[in-house]
Amino acid sequence: MAIDPNFEENCEMEGEEHGVAVWGPTDPPETLGIRGTHVAVDFDLCIADGACLEDCPVDVFEWVDTPDHPESEIKANPTHEDQCIDCMLCVDVCPVDAIDVDPGRAGRI
Repeated sequence: MAIDPNFEENCEMEGEEHGVAVWGPTDPPETLGIRGTHVAVDFDLCIADGACLEDCPVDVFEWVDTPDHPESEIKANPTHEDQCIDCMLCVDVCPVDAIDVDPGRAGRI
């Protein structure tokens, strides 16, 4: 299963955390939803392998703690999504397809 590319239509924005939008439903610590808008990371799919952090040429991502989440206790948060250059490297390297980058969503962050 991959991140829902239509999450803006299918999920509700619940607020912000660590500087990015949180799309739900959420029910921490098991269900964390999607973080970000232009660069979106499904925290429930993310396994924190770090490929996106290593490959991003503009350092969009930062680690955030997610204690007791069943997949991993840290996640790649798109804290600096406004710096994204739409190269799609993060999308390409994510082993679980937890990331979606949509240039059309760039103005709505």
